[in-house]
Amino acid sequence: MREEYDFSKSEKNPYAKRLKRQITINLDSATIDYFKAQAKESGIPYQVLINLYLTDCAVQDKKLQMSWN
Repeated sequence: MREEYDFSKSEKNPYAKRLKRQITINLDSATIDYFKAQAKESGIPYQVLINLYLTDCAVQDKKLQMSWN
């Protein structure tokens, strides 16, 4: 390994804004089971499916509509 590196011509990562951030979230077991079943059918990891679904909600600016009976 070199003792010094020249970063004078380096550029910022153009994908830095798209990097994922790890968080902790509590989900119902039934919800996790649902996404795991979808993952088996599609071959896509369930965490990726959850991320895709939430991203779709955010992009479409979906608002949560709940009614309490």
